[in-house]
Amino acid sequence: MSLSSAMVLPLLIVVAAGVYYIYNEVMQFMSKSLVRNKVVVITDAVSGVGTECAHLFHKGGARLILCGTSWDKLESLYDSLTNGADPRETFAPKLVIVDFSDMPSMEEVVAEVVECYGCVDVLICNSSMKLKAPVQSVSLEVDRNIMDINYFGPSTLAKGVLPTMISRRSGHIVLVNSIQGRLAVPFRSSYAASKHAAQAFFDCLRAEVEEYGIVVSTISHTFINASEPPPVEEAGPKPNSLSAFIAKQMTHGVRPSVLADEILQTVNRKRTEVMLAHPIPRVALYLRSLIPSFLFAVLGAGVKDSVLAEQMQ
Repeated sequence: MSLSSAMVLPLLIVVAAGVYYIYNEVMQFMSKSLVRNKVVVITDAVSGVGTECAHLFHKGGARLILCGTSWDKLESLYDSLTNGADPRETFAPKLVIVDFSDMPSMEEVVAEVVECYGCVDVLICNSSMKLKAPVQSVSLEVDRNIMDINYFGPSTLAKGVLPTMISRRSGHIVLVNSIQGRLAVPFRSSYAASKHAAQAFFDCLRAEVEEYGIVVSTISHTFINASEPPPVEEAGPKPNSLSAFIAKQMTHGVRPSVLADEILQTVNRKRTEVMLAHPIPRVALYLRSLIPSFLFAVLGAGVKDSVLAEQMQ
């Protein structure tokens, strides 16, 4: 009797694990089948995340429009997708040069994107330009370039594909943003400002196009970690503050493959807002809303610590 009772818990754990595995496999299969024949635009297909997305959506049978600033890289991605692919199950992608830093070209870009298939079902805006620098060292030209790439470019392209989505009363626009679109940290003024602007624009857009059956999603992540795990650091003097701990947590990034899978799941499940972040950044977001003075003090102390650490080196 006691032996049978002792075996119940391990057996339940095994059964639960099996059910969870089967559920995940079924959801993965359904996710790929749901994008079949959909026209999907990826604005920066040659980035780590964009490439992972291209492979996922291509395997799912989507009609891809791959965008990027380098024709050679786009052709290389095209070859990697089509080599060995079954033409009965997949579609050869279409390639379009898109450079958000060249805003005067956007009217032609929008026309070319729409003309590929006559419509767009899913627009994935994942282009981004990062910058870490003190405010006083960033020129107005750099500020404008970051705003073009991170805000004006995606918003202009979204406006460009809206008419076809509205006329068909369906469509999905996904903004791959950053947690810094909701939480600003020191030395990221231009980047955070552009991400805040993009977040606000797509939040407004979501409410305005809901009546047409169009879904607008934002995915906020902390950091895209495409590099190998860093080596273990040797022990040494380091700034000892809560701000330093928060900053370290903010750099715990998400792998491109994980983010791409989340984008696919967001499209299929029509989620409107997704957060990919560790607990500490999430807590910081709550502090920003509930006790902003405390968060500002912590961030300010972190800047002082960083300056002190530089002076000691």
